[in-house]
Amino acid sequence: MSHADDHEGTRRDFLYFSTAGAGLVATGAAVWPLVNQMNPSADVQALASILVDVGDVEPGTQITVKWLGKPVFIRRRTQEEIEAARDVNLDDLPDNHDRNANKPGLDGADENRSMDEAGEWLVMMGVCTHLGCVPLGDGAGEFHGWFCPCHGSHYDTSGRIRKGPAPENLPVPVAAFIDETTIKLG
Repeated sequence: MSHADDHEGTRRDFLYFSTAGAGLVATGAAVWPLVNQMNPSADVQALASILVDVGDVEPGTQITVKWLGKPVFIRRRTQEEIEAARDVNLDDLPDNHDRNANKPGLDGADENRSMDEAGEWLVMMGVCTHLGCVPLGDGAGEFHGWFCPCHGSHYDTSGRIRKGPAPENLPVPVAAFIDETTIKLG
């Protein structure tokens, strides 16, 4: 083996590695636009979280805000509504899961669905879990919570399904108080 043969092997290895590297760079350049187009647009990212002023919401009333294209019910419950929700036997619930993105994996007790320890604030997505209708609120239905007239789903004062075809409780989105009168959704 001559000295020239040693250089030939090294040049060949260099060409293999150079070609492979150039191929990887070209593949990455071709694939990146396809991956990047799946990222959310700026207008969607802007709506990812919103601030809601709840300073004017009186006990026993609710407001509905639109977030991510869906209605969100924000209810300030009375003591009677809180007691009614907390007096429910969990074995009587068709869906005994909290459906709360803030406290996932817990049972359907009212304490696991409300935003505060006292249970005064309840925040839920306002979309019936049966077919996506918007339930009526302000004490509607047999359980004085929400009622979806489309197919007869009745929700209690904690937004839990109690009667009708809806399979799940109204979901609780990611939400938190950032001060005494402002709730951040998302």
